[in-house]
Amino acid sequence: MNNNKLSQDIRTTAEELKTFMENTDDLVLKYGRAGGHNICVITCENMTSADTVANMVYRPLNALNKETFELEEFSSLIQDGLLIAVEQSTVSTYEELSSYIMSGYAVLLVEGLCYGFAMGAQGFKTRSVEESKTQRNLRSSREAFNEVLKTGVTLLRRRIKSPKMVFKFMTLGDRSNTGICLCYLSDKADKNLIDAISKRLKAIKLSDILESGYIQPFLEDKGNVLFSEVGVTERPDTLAAKLYEGRVGIMVDGTPFAIYIPHLFIENFQTVDDYTGNVLFMGFVRVLKYLAFIFTVLLPGYYVAIANFHPQLFPSNLLFSLSRSISTTPFPLLVECIIIHLVYEVMREAGIRLPVYVGHTIAIVGGLVIGEIAVSAGLVSAPIALIAAMGAIAGFIVPDLYDSIIVLRFGFMLAGGLWGLYGISLLILALLFKVCSMANYGIPYTAPITPFTLKAMKDTFAHLRWSGDSDRDTKVQDLKGVTLVDS
Repeated sequence: MNNNKLSQDIRTTAEELKTFMENTDDLVLKYGRAGGHNICVITCENMTSADTVANMVYRPLNALNKETFELEEFSSLIQDGLLIAVEQSTVSTYEELSSYIMSGYAVLLVEGLCYGFAMGAQGFKTRSVEESKTQRNLRSSREAFNEVLKTGVTLLRRRIKSPKMVFKFMTLGDRSNTGICLCYLSDKADKNLIDAISKRLKAIKLSDILESGYIQPFLEDKGNVLFSEVGVTERPDTLAAKLYEGRVGIMVDGTPFAIYIPHLFIENFQTVDDYTGNVLFMGFVRVLKYLAFIFTVLLPGYYVAIANFHPQLFPSNLLFSLSRSISTTPFPLLVECIIIHLVYEVMREAGIRLPVYVGHTIAIVGGLVIGEIAVSAGLVSAPIALIAAMGAIAGFIVPDLYDSIIVLRFGFMLAGGLWGLYGISLLILALLFKVCSMANYGIPYTAPITPFTLKAMKDTFAHLRWSGDSDRDTKVQDLKGVTLVDS
């Protein structure tokens, strides 16, 4: 860092800035005169709009050449008398100066002043507002956040036109100087929650912050690695809905994914379409998601446990069929189940990382290798291939929990393969104890199921529109068991 004050000589300041920025070639210095004084306009190449700088900076300054002003009068005129830019502030150190120009500002230096004027003239190329790629919907908005922080703020402000909507900007990352925006509704969010999150953000000591995932671990309680207590969304309407419920949102410059706190377990099964579709049908879909989560986590483990330790639980005809399939494979059932799931995860990861135009190759290879050749060659049994396919499809119904599902699936496979149904039962109890004990910022992760809150249950297993009751009047701090503390 260089917190030295700017020199009154603009050329000395320019040389010091070049040295501070390692003589980078994208630093643009434009010298001239205005109002009888030598000036220098500093920008970073391709970070500002040429039209904006020409019309909002150069043109007003050139108009001042008709008169000569005293230095203090000229300074006051630029700072308070001219409407040059919407975003305008003063800079007095080289650290501030470099930060502003690298953020798309034009900085005006005046001979004789030990400070400069930063004027917003951003014009860098950005991705347009597009449809969400990770959270698809049938109805509702098609807009998703992009990588520009102020675009995200605009999208959110369009949906919450309330004077209680608050945006707090800060900069994190000693080297990246990444812009962070803390957003909340002052009449909804609890002050202790806001203070606790702000304190954790300010305590983050990272040199580089390139994505919201960099700060996410610092906002979660230590030891909770299986389920995330921080929600992630690419949709401004989803974030707006969470803010109405008393949550606090965080947007990070450079990433289209905003995060919100707190995040409850039941929210992994909720989508935007739940609130726009038919109540009965969307309620059925919501219950289907819960069942799919249980199915995809437990099915492989239960199959291995019953086949190895409790075969009497199978119907006779099915037992004979399964016995013939298992006897033809060279591996123990547990090893076989683990192998086929590992192969599936390898193919899934390859399909994600491959370029789009060759990604379909994975589907062809997977169908041939697992669906046909592996079974025909007797390397895996047909029931195991079927179970792996069914479990994989069910897992995609709850995409927000997919990472947790993979870990749990292998855990239950090992428990079932080594200790049978007793091992699975013990692991389920341990998992329930762990999940029920999670409480980030004093808010139970399993609320409103436990501790039970009747009023909030209308949006748990189905979105019920109770007559005379607002859909968004239940805030997270109103749930039972909440003990918000300023941590």
